[in-house]
Amino acid sequence: MKKNNFVEGTIIATSLIVLVKILGMLYVIPFYKIVGSSGGALYSYAYNIYLIFLGISSAGLPDAIAKIISEYNALEYHDAKMRAYKIGRKLISIISVVSFILLFVFAEEIGKFIIGDLNGTNSARDVAFVVRCVSPAVLLIPFLSITKGYLQGHKYIGPSSFSQLIEQFVRIIVILLGSYLVLNVFDGSLKLAIGIAVSGAFFGGLFALIYLKRAIKKSKLELDYEECEDKITNKEITKKIVLYAIPFVIISIVSHLYNFTDQILVLRTLENMGFLSDDVEFIAASISTWSPKICMIINAMAMGMTMSLVPTIVSAVTKKQTKEVENKINKSLSMIIFISLPLSLGLCVLSTSVWTIFYDVNIYGPQILSLMVFSALFGNLYLIVSTICQSLSKYKLVYLVSITGFLLNALLDVPIMYLFKFINFKPYLGSITASIIGYSISVFIGLHALSKDNNIKYSLTIRNVIKTLIPGGIMVLILLILNKFLPFNQLTVVGAILTSIINAIIGGIIYITVSYKMGLIDEIFGREMVNKLIKKLTLGKLELKN
Repeated sequence: MKKNNFVEGTIIATSLIVLVKILGMLYVIPFYKIVGSSGGALYSYAYNIYLIFLGISSAGLPDAIAKIISEYNALEYHDAKMRAYKIGRKLISIISVVSFILLFVFAEEIGKFIIGDLNGTNSARDVAFVVRCVSPAVLLIPFLSITKGYLQGHKYIGPSSFSQLIEQFVRIIVILLGSYLVLNVFDGSLKLAIGIAVSGAFFGGLFALIYLKRAIKKSKLELDYEECEDKITNKEITKKIVLYAIPFVIISIVSHLYNFTDQILVLRTLENMGFLSDDVEFIAASISTWSPKICMIINAMAMGMTMSLVPTIVSAVTKKQTKEVENKINKSLSMIIFISLPLSLGLCVLSTSVWTIFYDVNIYGPQILSLMVFSALFGNLYLIVSTICQSLSKYKLVYLVSITGFLLNALLDVPIMYLFKFINFKPYLGSITASIIGYSISVFIGLHALSKDNNIKYSLTIRNVIKTLIPGGIMVLILLILNKFLPFNQLTVVGAILTSIINAIIGGIIYITVSYKMGLIDEIFGREMVNKLIKKLTLGKLELKN
C-alpha cells in the first residue's frame, strides 16, 4: 500500500467516493420503480433511524482512532498506536451490542414515533419490521469503520476508499435483487421487500470488512511494528479515545438528525395543514431521502476530504507547524467550494430533468431538489468546519457548532413552513430553508472562533470563493439561455436524459475552461497535482505547460 499526501489523498478518496455516490444515486432509479413511493417512504423511515443509531454505535471511534494513530505515528509511539487500535475495537464491540439491542427491542416504539397519527399506506408495525431488519448492520458496520480509521491514520487512503466501493456494490445488489425477487417472483409483501433491501447494509459491510482485513494482512510489515516501551498506559489511551470520539459522534449524529428531524416535522406539519396522507409521505421522504440521494454527488467531496484532512492537520498540529495548519484549512475550504458550487448550481438548473430521470414526473420533487442542493452545499461546509475544529482539539467549539446549528434547524422548521404558507409559497420548502440557516450559522460560528482563537486568516479562501463565483455565474447564465432553445421535453425520460447530458458537458467545459483561464485551478490544487491527474486520465499523453 502507498501513503498519500493531503491533496493526493483527497483526490483518491473523493474519486472513489464520487463513484460510490454515483452508484448510490443510480440504483434508486430501478429501486424506486420496483417499490414505488410507498415502499420508498418505508425504506426512508428505517434507513434514517438506522443512520442515527449507527452514529451512536460507532461513537466516533473510527475517526478518533484515525486521529490518535496519526498523532502517535508523528511521535513514533508505535506500541501505543497498536494498543489504541485494540482498545478501540473492545469499546466499539460493547457500544455496538447495546445499540443493536435498543434498536431491535424498541423498534415498535420507534415506528409509532415516526408515523404518529398519519393514516398513510405504511403502518407503525411495518416500520418496526424494517427497523429490525436493518438492526444487525449496527453490529458489523462499526468494526468496518474503525478498520478504515486505522488505515486513514497511517495515511493509507486508497484501501479505505476502495472498501466503500465494495460495500456499496454489494449493498446495491442485495437491495435491487432482493426487492425485485420478493415482489415480482415470489409475490411477497412490500414490507418484506423493504426489509430485505435495508439488510443490504449488513452484507455490504461484511464484504468490505473482509477486503480490508486482507489488505492489512498483506501490508503487515508496513502497519505493525515491534513492541517497545513508550510509557503511555492503556488508561491514558482509553481516556484519549473517549475524549476524541465524543466530538465526532456529535458531528455524526447531528448530521443525521437534520434529515430525521425534518422528516418527522414535515410529516406532522403538512398533515396539520391539510395535505393528503400520500402526498405528506412522499414529500417527507423526498426531503429526508430521495433528494439527498441525488445530492450525494455534492456530498462526496466533503466525505473524501475529511478522510485525508484529519490525519494531515493532526500531524501538522503535533509538529507545531502553524502555517501548514492554516494552509490546509484554506485549501480544504477552497476545494470544497470550487467543486461543490458548480454541482449545486447545475443540479438546480436541471432539477426537473434530473427528478424525471430518477423518479418520474412529480410536482413536488423538482421544487424540493432545486433547493436541497444548496442545503447539501452548506452541509459540506459544516462537515469540513466541524472536522477542522475536532482535528484542532476544539471540543467545546465542536459542540457549539453542531448543536447550535441543529437546534436552530429544529426550532425554525415549523415556523418557516407556516411563514411560507402565509406568503403563499411552498410550505415544505421552509424545512429545507431552516436546514440551510442551521448549517450557515454553524459554519460562521466555527470559522469565527478559529480566526479569533488560532489566528487563522481566510484571505486566500475569500479570494478563491469570489473567483469561483465568476465561472459558476457564467455557467448558469449560458445554461439557462441554452435550455430555452433545446427541443427536448424534460417531462419525458429520454428528453430529460438528453437535456442533462448536454447541460453537463457544456456546463463542465465552461466552468473548467473559465476557471483555468483565471488561474483558479492551479491556485487551489497546484500545477504539479493537476498535471499528475491529467497524465493519469490521458495515459501520459497530455501535460500542461508551465
